[in-house]
Amino acid sequence: MTAGTFRVMLRMQIKPGMDEEFEQTWYEVGDAVTQHPANRGQWLSKSAEEAGVYYIVSDWVDEPRFREFERSERHLEHRTKLHPYRSGGSMTTMNVVYDMSRERVRRP
Repeated sequence: MTAGTFRVMLRMQIKPGMDEEFEQTWYEVGDAVTQHPANRGQWLSKSAEEAGVYYIVSDWVDEPRFREFERSERHLEHRTKLHPYRSGGSMTTMNVVYDMSRERVRRP
């Protein structure tokens, strides 16, 4: 991740009793996202505070390339496979300002 990265964060509420199946399906279809040339990676996290709530974070080269993926047949297929588990959710987008990870690029 570097400054200039476009980040997408999804909050997904999963139907009761479907957590494990959702996690497995997310993992199985994840390549639809990570194999896109503009994707820099994605992560699935489970809320420690809210039952059945997951956060999906994906990083992209830029917003136009993410929007291109978002409108693609590949994305529609990915969403279709995850939809049966979802009871609600939201999406927010952002631009990474600083990257403080171990692999970060040092500021000049």
